[in-house]
Amino acid sequence: MTIDTTDMPNLVPAALQPLDIAGLAGPDAPQHAPRILLLYGSLRKTSYSRLCAEEGARVLRALGCETKFFNPSGLPLPDDADADHPKVAELRDLALWSEGMVWSSPERHGAMTGIMKTQIDWLPLSPIGGIRPTQGKTLAVMQVSGGSQSFNTVNQLRILGRWMRLITIPNQSSVPMAWKEFENGRMKPSSLYNRIVDVMEELARFTIMTRRRSAMLTDRYSERVETLDDVHKRVSC
Repeated sequence: MTIDTTDMPNLVPAALQPLDIAGLAGPDAPQHAPRILLLYGSLRKTSYSRLCAEEGARVLRALGCETKFFNPSGLPLPDDADADHPKVAELRDLALWSEGMVWSSPERHGAMTGIMKTQIDWLPLSPIGGIRPTQGKTLAVMQVSGGSQSFNTVNQLRILGRWMRLITIPNQSSVPMAWKEFENGRMKPSSLYNRIVDVMEELARFTIMTRRRSAMLTDRYSERVETLDDVHKRVSC
């Protein structure tokens, strides 16, 4: 696979390696490009959480992934609208489409933003049309800060990822004083930029490695027992 890095001037092309799909993928693995949904947690015109996600998306596309973004503008508060609200339906359709996600949030008052949490709260654990929107899919977490470096938000996002039964990858990105790291909407070369590339590489690998195996990895004894109990009650009636 040839990697196109023409839109990433700060990346060292020779250092970005193609994905070893044969080595990562399971038997009868899907042949389509890994599908990654990116969520960001700010509606500002210059949203550094969105800009970081966009830098990540460029890397993912260079590695052969398909990426989509959800614009949270207009998304209602949880329980303040029905699930058929256009923005809620859009978010849920994208979650069902995806095989992996990137959650990128600013840190505000020592925590993720309400905009970020609202998006996650609209994604149910229960199946939609027989498919769980999040269970068994991969997740990468990132945060930006206006001040010194912090890991509060990525730690909170990890808790949510675990709660949503996502396979959250080990690596993560935290960008302090984000306003210093961008120029004309693009991230400057730095170790912080390199970390975002690291995270996206790892997310792509984990997504390819787990996407056909996710049902097996998330198969739970307790749920199998519950299902057997339901069958027993039905047959005994």
